[in-house]
Parts: sequence; structure tokens; C-alpha cells
Amino acid sequence: MRGISLGKMMKAVYINELGSIDNLSLVEVGEPRRPVGDKVLVRVRAAGLNRADLLQVRGAYPPPPGYSPNIPGLEFAGEIAAIGEEVTDWKPGTRVFGITAGEAQAEYVLTTSQMIAEIPEHLSFTEAACIPEAFITASDALLTLGGLGTHSRVLIHAVGSGVGLAAMQIAKAWDAFIIGTSRTESKLERCASLGLDRGIVVSGDLDFGTQVLEATHGKGVDVIVDLAGGPYVAEDLKCVGVLGRIILVGLTAGRKAEIDLGLILQKRARIIGTVLRSRPAEEKIAATRVFAGQILPLFSTGLKPNLDRAFPAAEVWDAYNYLASNESFGKVVLEF
Repeated sequence: MRGISLGKMMKAVYINELGSIDNLSLVEVGEPRRPVGDKVLVRVRAAGLNRADLLQVRGAYPPPPGYSPNIPGLEFAGEIAAIGEEVTDWKPGTRVFGITAGEAQAEYVLTTSQMIAEIPEHLSFTEAACIPEAFITASDALLTLGGLGTHSRVLIHAVGSGVGLAAMQIAKAWDAFIIGTSRTESKLERCASLGLDRGIVVSGDLDFGTQVLEATHGKGVDVIVDLAGGPYVAEDLKCVGVLGRIILVGLTAGRKAEIDLGLILQKRARIIGTVLRSRPAEEKIAATRVFAGQILPLFSTGLKPNLDRAFPAAEVWDAYNYLASNESFGKVVLEF
């Protein structure tokens, strides 16, 4: 191991008992693990919150084997504290951010050296913590899985969420015509100032398909980033274009859908499911490389972190309740 001298206890967000946000606290959990091989130890300065963290707290989304079910966190920003003996491309002190399958909401996180990227100089740790999970998920959905081309037509559900805002910015960088849905008119108004071309307020009847076809002069959209699932998928099939791709990223509206299979055949459309957290390490490394190569440079030319609000780590209960309220526009971050 090369780097700082460790030997002190570290604090972490801890789920004392699965089921409720009330069971969260910030506690000392032991000394940081030492990095060996290709691992790096990062001193976390800020960590983003995600819907997956809420599900983990409730006991509905446990982490993969090897990660504590009691310490949540999928993304982080900080500086390298120590490196394993096989690491040659990073050195202690470098400001980095990245994704992990868990345990990021702590003062230190251990991760592989291939799953981090250097933070642009003009971004703070708090701003950087808004980026990894949202922008890697969005770039993977749009570019790798969705085959986004320039001047495409794109539909993004929950466009005011962290991933939705990231997808909107990436699509705009590719000169796409962007339609977004939200249950909140005010979020669509804020998205319009960031590049959204057409906003659609969705309600119980979910009739957005007709409006999408009207906005695209009957052609439909080329790529749909669906963060909702459930009954949204049936409407997706109504408004996806010929050879279109529906990238199913989330299931906030439900796990089941009744769909017209004939539309899939007729339009030669594809429904592609994706999840980032449980993928094999090599796939997450590949997604990180796409992000670092194609998306990260754009933060110097126009892309921006989508920070809604930052909380001190000691106020973890307030941060989680704020995320659960659905009032946030963009990312909620914990600062360590």
C-alpha cells in the first residue's frame, strides 16, 4: 500500500435496522480497509444520494455480495488516500470521483482503480458527487444501449430527476429534439430553461403517447429513456418510432406492464433493460470509460452538475427524507 498512514476509525452512514429512514445514523464503523492489488482507497468528501439508497434502507434492494447491507452509497467524490501495489496510473492526493456497488456514504471507500475518473479542476467535491451515477447511467442508456445519433428524437421520463437531467444534457449535446415527462409542471418549466424542447405533464391516465406523436409529426421518437416502467411501457410503444429503442432504466411506476406485442413487431422496436449496480466489474469499467472519454470533457464546454441540495453527513436523516419527498430537482448530496 502506498499513501497516507491510516489507523483511525471512520464514520459512515449506517442502517441500524432495515425498513425506515428513521433507522439511519452516522456512526463509527471501524478502520478503513487497506487497498491491495488494483484497489484504491478514496477519502470521501461528498457522496450522492440515489433512489437505490432509499430502497436499500427499506430492505428492498440489497447490495451485491461483498458489500455491507448496512452502509449505502453508490457514488462518491474525494481524493485518493492510498493505492494498491499494482496501481500505476493514479497517485495519492488526486481528486477523483466514481461509482461503486455500495458503501460510498462513508469517510473512506475502497474501489478499483479502473472505476474512477479525475474531477475537472473547476468542480468542487460537492458538485462532482452529483455526476457519476447519473451521467454514467445516462450515457450508457443513450449512447451504448440506445445508439443515440445526432439530431435524434428523444423521450425522457422523470426528466427532472438526477438521471433525467443528465440524459437531457447529453442528448442536447448530440443536438437531439428532447421531449420530457414529469408529474410536476414546475420541474418541466425549469427543464425548459436547460434545453428541454417539449414538456408533458403526466397524470393517472398516462396519455403522453398521443402528445409525443403530435410533437414529432407522427414519426415518434428514436430513443426513450424510461425511468418509470409499469404502465409507461405501453405508452412508450405507441410513440416509439420505427427501429426505435426503449431503454428501461427504472421501475418507480411498477414492475408489471400490459403491452401490445404487435407494436414491437410492426415497428421493429427494441426494449432493453439495464441496471448499473449489479453488473460485473468489467461492464462497469467499460461504462466508466465511455463516460470518461465522451462525456467528461463536455463539462468544460457546457455540461453542468445537477445539484439540488447538499447536507452535512450528520444530517443524513434530513437528506434522505428530502430525497423521499420527491421535491428535489436534481441531486441530493451528503458532505463528509
